[in-house]
Amino acid sequence: MNGPSRTPRTPQAGGRDRDPEGRARNARPRDGLGRPLPYGSAGVERQPEGVVRAPEESVTEAQTLLDAGRPFHAHEVFEDAWKSGPDDERGLWRGLAQLAVGLTHAARGNTTGGARLLRRGAGAVEEWGAKSGRARPHDLRLAELVLWARKLADSVERDGGPVDAAASSPRLRGPAG
Repeated sequence: MNGPSRTPRTPQAGGRDRDPEGRARNARPRDGLGRPLPYGSAGVERQPEGVVRAPEESVTEAQTLLDAGRPFHAHEVFEDAWKSGPDDERGLWRGLAQLAVGLTHAARGNTTGGARLLRRGAGAVEEWGAKSGRARPHDLRLAELVLWARKLADSVERDGGPVDAAASSPRLRGPAG
């Protein structure tokens, strides 16, 4: 499970962070919701980028991060699965990443962005499930996730303000119902 590391760096000449291969990377420390902090601040360890995992590992790791109130980091796990997984599952993983980003924005207090991304992710997951005919791929609770996202989007719009990311996180797996 090795991918490009996110070794902390300071900006190089020209003001852009670069990884060892010379690609632009933002190496600023981040808080638990993925917001950049000033260089030199203590941040939350970031997810390694580009890690190829088995689908079950992706779901397990994402659930652990969601339970810890770190949906931004769960989004990065889903994004890795989206980019490295089979073509016929990319829509599923992209939709799950959108759900995690929607929860991230809702937890940051971005009512409009959070609700939109939750609904967009719900639509993507629902569409993928309908097209694939797979209601529980990798033991994921697709129907329940869609319902969770739409209810949370409604709540975020109705109530405004940030949500508690850990308390608002979904259960990705488990018995139906």
